[in-house]
Amino acid sequence: MNDLVRPLGPAQPVVHDWHLDSVVSALHAARADWRQSQGRLRDFSTREFPSRTVLRDVVATLAAALFPMRLGPPGLRDSSEDFFVGHSLAVALDALAAQVVLELRYSARLNGLAAEDSEAQSVAIVQQFAAALPDQRRLLDADITAAWQGDPAARSVDEVLLCYPGINAILHHRLAHLLYRADLPLVARIIAEIAHGETGIDIHPGAQIGAGFFIDHGTGVVIGETAVIGERVRLYQAVTLGAKRFEQGEDGSLLKGQPRHPIVEDDVVIYAGATVLGRITIGRGSSIGGNVWLTRSVPPGSQITQASLQG
Repeated sequence: MNDLVRPLGPAQPVVHDWHLDSVVSALHAARADWRQSQGRLRDFSTREFPSRTVLRDVVATLAAALFPMRLGPPGLRDSSEDFFVGHSLAVALDALAAQVVLELRYSARLNGLAAEDSEAQSVAIVQQFAAALPDQRRLLDADITAAWQGDPAARSVDEVLLCYPGINAILHHRLAHLLYRADLPLVARIIAEIAHGETGIDIHPGAQIGAGFFIDHGTGVVIGETAVIGERVRLYQAVTLGAKRFEQGEDGSLLKGQPRHPIVEDDVVIYAGATVLGRITIGRGSSIGGNVWLTRSVPPGSQITQASLQG
């Protein structure tokens, strides 16, 4: 081949000088300043916090164990279903227990307590979590059925499970809520925020939600920590169940854990864009119209619209 038409070889990468020594040194100083300001001057020889990456895998593996023939591997057959479920649970629960240990140790350090028995505590917590999984599967079946019955566009319960963001969000929530109740707020919140990032639905793991819960479309839904939701409740996109105000202590700091979000009783429907604020009660069987701003309790069977509020 003529040298004049020979193809050019791969271009050599250009090496830039990013002055990384000074950047790394400055970042080290910034971390040291922050740790000193937070009273965290100690040896960071091991990881301190639970891992979002690990917990994402844990939830995915648990979801496959809960719904093996739909969320499990494509080659799975009935004959090996129980083996797959057992193996998946063993992998997921071992990984979860390791993350629980990290939170227990982190919490102990924050409170100036010893953490010698964190391994045993973790095992006990995860055993209780595992024992609750059959009930969570039944709750999720009720949620899936509610979505299928409540959406005329749904062709099957399988489509609902595989495709609906509201089901993805409530699956994460039901697992996260178990961990929240076990006094693991950080692990629970990480799982909740994984679903938030995937679906646009923000459910705090502390929220109490009954069976047959359906979020249609879902984007922009916000449900606060102390919300209490009954059975067969349906929400549409951009609904907020939030707080009207935040109680403060004598020093001006916010009081944590105070009941500040709505109670929504059974068989309530809240349409798109509605904002329901404060520790108020939406009575059983009520319907809250789209874009309503509601800060007072309403009795059972109420039909609340913008026009009725103005009247």
